[in-house]
Amino acid sequence: MKRLLIPLTLALLFSACASTVNIGEDLSPAELIQRANEAMDRNRYKIAIKYYEALRDRNQSNIDLTITAEYHIAFIHYKQGKLEQAREELNAVLEYYNSPDAELLPQHFKRLSQIVLQTIDDKEKRKK
Repeated sequence: MKRLLIPLTLALLFSACASTVNIGEDLSPAELIQRANEAMDRNRYKIAIKYYEALRDRNQSNIDLTITAEYHIAFIHYKQGKLEQAREELNAVLEYYNSPDAELLPQHFKRLSQIVLQTIDDKEKRKK
């Protein structure tokens, strides 16, 4: 029993550490996005979300970076099958485009949000 307990404990410890990430305060927005994309490429969604949350939280006065982060977080939730959460987050992204300055915002995230929302709707219709 003791022989199994130590490897099991170590395995649990390493798996818990694998999803945590130390995000340096000195990382630029471009570096945060790059690291988030690298995590996404390896299907390490929790880590990617952490980088996008850091991007959003550190750049609250930059609406372009906020929208970038929030769209990508919503898209990750979509990829994870968390469709209702993704729908709410994508609708929140689209709310940014209801402002008088909407034409100044990155338009591709508006269109991408609409496409993913339509895909969610289509998936839910097929389930019924």
